[in-house]
Amino acid sequence: MKKKLEALIQQAVISLKKEGVIADDIGAAITLERTRDAQHGDFATNLAMMLAKPAKMNPRQLAEKLVAALPKDSAVTKVEVAGPGFINFFIDSRSQYDIVKKVHELGSDFGLSQIGVGKKVQVEFVSANPTGPLHVGHGRGAAYGSAVAGLLEAVGFTVHREYYVNDAGRQMDILATSIWLRYLEECGEPVRFPDNGYRGGYVGDIARDIYKNAKDEYRCPIGLVLEDIPKDEAHGGDKEAHIDALIARAKSLLGTMHYRDIFQAGLTNILDDIKNDLQEFGVEYQEWFSEQHLMDDGSVDLALNRLQASGHLYEKDGATWFASSQLGDEKDRVVRRENGQYTYFASDIAYHMNKLDRGFDLIIDIWGADHHGYIPRVKAAIQALGADANKLKVLLVQFATLYRGEEKVQMSTRSGDFVTLRQLRDEVGKDAARFFYVMRRSEQHMDFDLQLATSKTSENPVYYVQYAHARVCSVLRQLVEKGLPRDIVSGMNGLTQLAEEHELSLLSTLERYPEMLERAALTHEPHQLILYLRELANDFHTYYNAHQFLVDDDKLRDARLNLICAVRQVLANGLKLLNINTPESM
Repeated sequence: MKKKLEALIQQAVISLKKEGVIADDIGAAITLERTRDAQHGDFATNLAMMLAKPAKMNPRQLAEKLVAALPKDSAVTKVEVAGPGFINFFIDSRSQYDIVKKVHELGSDFGLSQIGVGKKVQVEFVSANPTGPLHVGHGRGAAYGSAVAGLLEAVGFTVHREYYVNDAGRQMDILATSIWLRYLEECGEPVRFPDNGYRGGYVGDIARDIYKNAKDEYRCPIGLVLEDIPKDEAHGGDKEAHIDALIARAKSLLGTMHYRDIFQAGLTNILDDIKNDLQEFGVEYQEWFSEQHLMDDGSVDLALNRLQASGHLYEKDGATWFASSQLGDEKDRVVRRENGQYTYFASDIAYHMNKLDRGFDLIIDIWGADHHGYIPRVKAAIQALGADANKLKVLLVQFATLYRGEEKVQMSTRSGDFVTLRQLRDEVGKDAARFFYVMRRSEQHMDFDLQLATSKTSENPVYYVQYAHARVCSVLRQLVEKGLPRDIVSGMNGLTQLAEEHELSLLSTLERYPEMLERAALTHEPHQLILYLRELANDFHTYYNAHQFLVDDDKLRDARLNLICAVRQVLANGLKLLNINTPESM
């Protein structure tokens, strides 16, 4: 109905332009909102007020001309001008029954649209360093990114889901060195593990696998490993200098080939674990993009050459700097250190250059909220590369905080003291985890209530929504058990019998699904879908508790069954977009 009204308004605007009432170059987006008060109709627009100033007309007078120019439509019973120039539309109550027919006709396609057809969007999300298992904080980014991608596809966009694998750089070297030191322990060497090495049990597991397969092949005496190594923090030294020296010593003693064996063993093991974890969580990617690939194929050099050619690089103190402060960043950034090594930012520039070169119309990066300060420098890089910085949309996700009773669970990848996404999924299930993760705006802080997520009560929102779906299935099973007939066609013809307040409320809620879906997709806000599903479930449960469906009146029974089956279909459609199951019994 909303789209129908928008089309009628657009035809009225065209008519007034033909008549010369409005100049051809005057225009405004048609904003049509549902009214809160039925006395003001069902829908209202402020278009006349938006066009009045450029048209040099009184808003109410322009509104009246728009109303006069509106094409007639049987679904619209009355149109009136209100207040300073609002146009209110009153809809024939009989037209609302059409929504049930439409849901049954379109089935799983109900709500989908083509608004994004022809546009390519890349959504990059999670992209956690492959230095350890995913924890519950990463889970929120995974659920959110997956939901955003699904919503965009639902409204016609071609979506490319991507995980950026940070498989190069210092953190991976710390991981490789940590694994090697644990391996030396397996060999019997008396290792004092560095304070800022990776301490999780998974590091020891990888080391044991290496020892099991290679025995002493990578063994070096601990005295040789620690010779002249700077002291760590516990002994009055610098822990960063200590770990960097250990990395250099590992590379020197092992040699390129053997160091790469250790490095690759860690990367492969952890990345395989991440891939499996995300797949079990219902998250799939079209591509796992390697940072090392950017190094190997010369993309980083190419990106910096482009910035050099555009005059945005300069040398200072032996390092190469990107003049990002000229393009909105708070300060300039190093892209190549004095020792010739690239910074993480240099790789990020090359990666975004690669994205741009692949021809995406929109690039969506989903980052943790602690990366907020990184946005201006990346946008500056895109602009310096000669592209439109508005092609990049960065969506921020606050990490979820997990509580066990009153005690907050601390998470640290280095120390290994963290709750993994897999542990959370095992405890509360995939459905509850995904649902809870996207219940709020992504930038809002979230406390994850484990007790609520596992409860089988109406207080648990995912249980409440799934139970609505299961209840409809239960009614249909009862229909069969009682041997009652069901005439779907007759039920469609008898929909006008649905006159109870609860029934009219359900019809109104069903009709809002397509417009809500578009809004949620275009604003990248899957929590809007969650809010809608909870409202639809609540409307259904209220209806279920107030009325009988399997009544003696055949026509009324069929009409009610068609209505609740439409509810079941829309619940299923929405839950499917979130990759959440639709149980038939609970």
